[in-house]
Amino acid sequence: MAQQMHSHGPGQPSHSHGPAPQQQQQQQVMRPPDPVMQQVIEESFRPVDVVLGAPDNTVVLCAAHSLEKCTPCDADYTALNRISRTLQMNPNLRCPPPPNIVSQKLSQAVVAAKDEGNALFKSGQRDKAIQRYTIAASIATQRPPWEASQLMREEVATVISNRSAAYLEEGDVIAALVDAETVISLKRPWSKGHFRKTRALIQMGRLEEAKETVQLGLSFEPVNTEMTHMLDEIQDAIRQLEERSVSRREKRDALPVSQ
Repeated sequence: MAQQMHSHGPGQPSHSHGPAPQQQQQQQVMRPPDPVMQQVIEESFRPVDVVLGAPDNTVVLCAAHSLEKCTPCDADYTALNRISRTLQMNPNLRCPPPPNIVSQKLSQAVVAAKDEGNALFKSGQRDKAIQRYTIAASIATQRPPWEASQLMREEVATVISNRSAAYLEEGDVIAALVDAETVISLKRPWSKGHFRKTRALIQMGRLEEAKETVQLGLSFEPVNTEMTHMLDEIQDAIRQLEERSVSRREKRDALPVSQ
């Protein structure tokens, strides 16, 4: 094809238009599956019999017992059904968003309930504070499964730690200990959980366990002044108990033996 010479206006140099270069469309090349990984997937594949349950056939149940979590069938569809329910309640959500997307309204609700609990605790209304902390923890656990689990763990650990303190002040030492154990299981390196557990163990008179617990907490945060003082107090209490025990034993041994 011949090139045509022309100009666009006065003062504009003449130039030619040649045939436009063909644009190469980039085609995405699908990589073949890794044969080793494909074999692993195929070997681990285990077909299972399932049925769909109410509402509207949106949950998966084991076929034999119509249970969401079934021990005899070794099946647990809890997580799968949770995603299904979440998608059903949000019809505009076509697919789960990336994990860095966080529900701000839910975060605000957790903080609001926790702050209400803190205010009630400071005013001496510990029973009501416990209720608000429980609500805050319940809200935090409602995060959709695709959100980063670390955020939920942080929120729940903080709220349950506060509830442990409230239970201890209420005199419910067992509940305080259980909450402290929960905090440790959620956030083991956080010294606050070990601090809460230590306080509960002291109230129960389990000083040796309290000593071990506070030492574990200090291994994560060696410069924690509050826990260092607590360890000193526990060691002093243990020493005093041992001294009293020795004194009682000596007095008993000094008693005359009846013939």
